Amino acid sequence: MNVTAGRKGTRLLLTGAVYGALFLLGAIQGLIGSFQYSRMAGPVPGAAIVSCAVILATCLLGAWAMNSVSGAIAPAAGWIITSLVLSMPVSNGSVIITDSAAGRWYLYGGTLSALGGVALSFRGRIRGAGTRTR
Repeated sequence: MNVTAGRKGTRLLLTGAVYGALFLLGAIQGLIGSFQYSRMAGPVPGAAIVSCAVILATCLLGAWAMNSVSGAIAPAAGWIITSLVLSMPVSNGSVIITDSAAGRWYLYGGTLSALGGVALSFRGRIRGAGTRTR
């Protein structure tokens, strides 16, 4: 039995809470990634690439779980806002995400991964609309 059947207010509140949780998940991934992106540094920054793959997967799974593109936009927005705020220098001159190869991989790759997750969720949504059964 569906607990929210007949209660639009409860359903709306639950949906808003899930989108808020997805946004928060993306923000937490951005926070953790901003401090860990330089781990496994070498010729290829492994931790930065792993962070990019994780935000891509989160966006795709969020879209799948919510059955909407908004499910991908919420974690992408949380990740982008958090990572870009943490990449800005503060008044004393310190910066969390440095202008290094790993930092560029993390910021540019993560942004492209988040936007790619949103774009792929559009593609899946369009394909899913054309293959409905009767």
